[in-house]
Amino acid sequence: MSEPGIELQGTVAIVGFPNVGKSTLINRLTSTRQAVVHETQGTTRDRKELIAEWNGLNFLLIDTGGVDIADPHPITRQIAQQARTAIAEADLVLFVVDARAGVTPGDEDLAQILRESHKDVLLLANKIDDPSQASLALELHRLGFGEPFPISALHGSNTGDLLDEVLDRLPGVSSRVVPDDAIRVAILGRPNVGKSSLLNKLVGRERVIVSEIPGTTRDAIDTVLQRGDTTFILVDTAGLRRKRKQRQGIDYYSELRALDAADRADVALVLIDSSEGIVEGDITAVEVARKSHSATLIVLSKWDISEITIEEVRPELQRRLRQRPDFITISSLTGRGVSRILDKVADLYDVYASRVPTAELNKFLGELKQARQPPSKGVRRLNMLYGAQVSSRPPRFRITVNDPGLITRDYGYWVENQLRERFELEGVPVAIDFRARS
Repeated sequence: MSEPGIELQGTVAIVGFPNVGKSTLINRLTSTRQAVVHETQGTTRDRKELIAEWNGLNFLLIDTGGVDIADPHPITRQIAQQARTAIAEADLVLFVVDARAGVTPGDEDLAQILRESHKDVLLLANKIDDPSQASLALELHRLGFGEPFPISALHGSNTGDLLDEVLDRLPGVSSRVVPDDAIRVAILGRPNVGKSSLLNKLVGRERVIVSEIPGTTRDAIDTVLQRGDTTFILVDTAGLRRKRKQRQGIDYYSELRALDAADRADVALVLIDSSEGIVEGDITAVEVARKSHSATLIVLSKWDISEITIEEVRPELQRRLRQRPDFITISSLTGRGVSRILDKVADLYDVYASRVPTAELNKFLGELKQARQPPSKGVRRLNMLYGAQVSSRPPRFRITVNDPGLITRDYGYWVENQLRERFELEGVPVAIDFRARS
């Protein structure tokens, strides 16, 4: 996946046995800390796509989970399948091996997969932290991918030369360019409510690993989906935990990435397990969406086994959620309702990006004066003189008044809610700046 409008030189997948330093290398090559780097083995599970830039040129990097073919665990098998998919999509594969550990049976298994793929492979001898250790790379010749490239992802040694080599091997073009008008959609919710299952249903293939083990998704994973003329960038995120003390280690960094994904989103899908009712953790996720200035759509999953009704849900959501978001009921298991989600997202995005004509806005402000008497202080009464929308995505309005000090919290919320209702801005963050006439 590329950021909208960025021209890419090609696609590079990074693969390797667990704990050989792939995520550290990703962070080094992209100058970010977007991959979760932690001493726990198997931290990266899904494949993750990032942009790397070198000498003014950009390419796509696909980070993958550690591949251990011999491990019978279901999640490990899914990780291996994700890595195979990444290899199939890549123009170049960086095969990372821990030179200090030497060639392991796992490295040999992965080498066989790479040989069968017939892809261009660059073998990286990682963890060579000083020149005296260069001889450690010699053993890697027997994997059959030519001269091993010695690097230290941790210290950055030789990574500049590596980037030069990568760009030399890439085709110089990529079909993976995302249009500027792509709609960014973050899938938020508390842990284990089915966010990855929903994403897989939307995409129609096993894009992210689905497991009943809470906390499987640790990174924010971007997926590009083309539907007709509309491009969506779907971002699955780690579960948001209500209590701060529950956010430790990997969970803490994963949650930071979820918050960042919400900040970059145009629309947030907040997934709620309706079979458990609406709990405090669900409200926390909605508040994250609101504070990130994303438009919000509530997705009530497992509706096929839920005991609550629409009549119970609607007033509860309206009472507790300031943006008055719309909701949709689905079953990820049967697929019921899932096909309507992207239609709802596209409609919500249109509202999020829309502009209210100035004449209509000022007519509306005039009607508000008749509907409710403005607040006053002493002999001075608030007078809303005129207004205009100053930006969109999300919509922001500036209302010029005789004295901003006369605005009460209650009246400001009332104006916001009336504005949202009149111009059908339910689920959209609305900002209003009350300014004094200059």
